[in-house]
Formats: sequence, structure tokens, C-alpha cells
Amino acid sequence: MTQQGVRWTADQVLALAPDTASRKAGSKLGTAGPWSETGSSDEGTVWGLCKGSGSKPYQTVVDIADAAGPAYKCSCPSRKFPCKHALGLLLLWAGGDGAVPAGSAPDWAEQWLAGRRKRAAEKRTGGAEGAAAGSADPEASRRRAERRAERITAGATELEQRLADLLRGGLAAAEQAGYGLWEETAARMVDAQAPGLAARVREFGAIAASGPGWPVRLLEECALLHLLDQGWLRRDLLPEDLATTVRSRVGLPTSADGPPVRDRWLVLAQYDTSDGKLTTRRIWLYGAESGRTALLLSYGAAGRAPELALPVGLALDAEVSAHAGAGRSRAALGEQFAPAAPAVIRPPGVTTTVAAARYGEALRADPWLEAVPVTLERVVPTPDGESWQLADADEDAALPLTPAARARPGLWRLVALSGGAPVKVFGECGHQGFTPLTAWSPATGEVVALC
Repeated sequence: MTQQGVRWTADQVLALAPDTASRKAGSKLGTAGPWSETGSSDEGTVWGLCKGSGSKPYQTVVDIADAAGPAYKCSCPSRKFPCKHALGLLLLWAGGDGAVPAGSAPDWAEQWLAGRRKRAAEKRTGGAEGAAAGSADPEASRRRAERRAERITAGATELEQRLADLLRGGLAAAEQAGYGLWEETAARMVDAQAPGLAARVREFGAIAASGPGWPVRLLEECALLHLLDQGWLRRDLLPEDLATTVRSRVGLPTSADGPPVRDRWLVLAQYDTSDGKLTTRRIWLYGAESGRTALLLSYGAAGRAPELALPVGLALDAEVSAHAGAGRSRAALGEQFAPAAPAVIRPPGVTTTVAAARYGEALRADPWLEAVPVTLERVVPTPDGESWQLADADEDAALPLTPAARARPGLWRLVALSGGAPVKVFGECGHQGFTPLTAWSPATGEVVALC
């Protein structure tokens, strides 16, 4: 994912860090002092030896040209990927001051690279054979799908009864029951093989303790869950795209069966969320020629970062295939045709009024959609009482920032970047407001990650 003479920025490297502690530790190792025998190749490999607490230095190598994002190998005992040594090595390489000269990889680095490429080839071959084997008995697949649909139907029917009991008894019962009621209900939905329903139910437990106005918020969520239940129970009456969206929302897997779209895709944003058991990485892409915005999802078990990592500001010549479903942005990354590198691509922006209208239009296709990706062309972050908003520089309108955005350090980075002047911002616009994820410096045009 590099070209000769093209380097990443420090921000792009640090965007790969699995957590704040790794980011800080990696930054300290981004100098030449602890490193020896460093080098890089035109094929996208960076390596080096880092002095640690033991007698032998740690062997660190990074494959930047991997299609799924950078891959790392370090002889240190850390279980984080990338570890602080890999981050430090990439920061040293990104500096471009000759500390990581071009050369030939040592044997220990070449052995790891050769092993990775062999396993990747075997995985591709095995995946194709597995797909062929899986499709060999379509009747068995159909029976499994029918059995799961029956379980989900039973779960949705039970959930409808529980919602009716809650509303009949009054919302105050939810505050008294606490988390226990919802955890037990969510467990029932897991048993029904409806993880999407389970996830929405689990969120109910926190609403009753979310401060003033919680009954209104709980009622809104009950209405959305009731709508999803009814959508599943009457899915045969829905248009095909909406029925596919309902199946996806209850937790049935969807495939990236859309036609591959080859484009030069700009990495707009990357951020992680965690529920304690699973880390979900969201990566937003923008196609320079197609004008499409696509969402890539990658997952990692608790304590491990997802494998897919694409630093903000890079662009890659690749194919992307959309998942089925009305109004959905999710896609899968396909074949890459050239190394990714920093780019000057910028998505066109809109006003705050247009952004709000886009979210409203998207809800017609997917009523459970939390937010849509939007680039605001010229906005100024301004205080709004105890909150913040993005005021439109070209019209008398503004978008409030979401509670999550107000709690992030990225807000102050955006304020400093703007300095009171209009700035272009990419983020997610939804019913709670706008969450800024990336901005472009009005002075230099440099891309700045806000999450």
C-alpha cells in the first residue's frame, strides 16, 4: 500500500493503533534511537530491529501492501495488533528522513512474508472449494433457512407479547426492572437466532437510566422494535428491497451480491466501537468516479483489533460490492489493482439543510437507520448553550452535534482546525444530530481524523 517516494502521514499511521495506550507508546518509538537494521522495499514491506528490555532486540516487520490492510509481525509478547513496535516502525518510515532506507528484506522478514502469501493463496483456493461444496446441496440449505425462519418468527411473536405487557403495565415498570428484564429477553432472542432483535432489546436497559425524558426515548425504541417485529412477521407482503432490509435487521446475514464497482476509493473515516465481547470497525469509503459512499465492516474478538485497517486519507484502486438491502451502504472490499497512497480526492459537500433531508429520505427505505454518511461543505463549529452545533456558513441553519461527538476529543480538534472559519467536514447525520469523523484543513487541505 505504498509507492516509491510516497509516504503516509503520522496521523494515518496512528489511526491503526488498537487503543490510546498503544498510540502513545508507539509515538515514543517513532524515533531512530531504539532502531537498527531498518529498511523498506518498493513492494511495500518495512522492517527493523527495536531494542527492548531483553538482550535481543525485537524483530518487527510490516506488510503495507496487503489487500486487507497492513499486516504485522513482531517478536515481542504483546497481543495487540499492531503492537507499539510496529507503530513506531511505521512512524519512523513515515518521517521520510532516511532513517528507513530502501533495501532487501532480511531472511526472517522474507520467511514471514512468504508464509503469509502462501496461506493467503491457500485460503483463496479453500474458500472457492468451500463455496462450491456449500452449494452442492441446496435442498439442505433451504431446510436450514426454513428452520431458522421459524425460530425467528417464534421469537418475534414472543417479543411482541412482552412489548404489549410493558405498555399495558406502564413504562415505570421498566425503570424498576433495571437491566435484568431486558437481558433475559435478549437471551430469548439469541435462542431464537435473531441477534439483531437481541441487540436492540439490550439497549433498552440503559434508556431508563439515561436522564430526564427517558420515557419518551423508551417509547420511541419500543415503536421501532414493534415495527421491525411486524416487518418480519409480514415480510411476504413487503417490497423485496425492504424485506431484505428487515431480514438483515433481525440478524440474518446478507451477502455482497451487488455488481463489483471499480473506482478509486478514498478512505474517509475509520473508527471502532465495542460491546465488551466484539470490536466492530467501520470504514467509510468514497468513490471518486462513481460518487458512491460505501461502508466496510470488520470485526475482532474482545481485546483484539479487527484485521482490516485503512488509514484515513489513502485512496485505493479497487472493486467494491454492495450488500443487498434498501438504503444500506454496507459493502465488501474486493480485488485491489494498485497500491493505496495518499490522495487529493475530496468528496463534494452539501449544506446542513440538504444533509437533514438526505437522512429523512433514507428513512423511507430503512426506518431503523441510525444515520447516513454526509459531507458538509462549509460549516463552523459553534457553542449552543451547553451543547455544540455546526452552523452553516451559507444559510441560516445548523446541525446539533450528537452526545457522542460532544464527548470526544475530536470536537476540540475540529474547533482548533476551524478557528472560526468555515471547514469541510465528513460524518454521520442522524436523529440525534451530526457526528463529525473527518475534516479538511481550510488552510492546507490536509485531511484530519476526528475519531
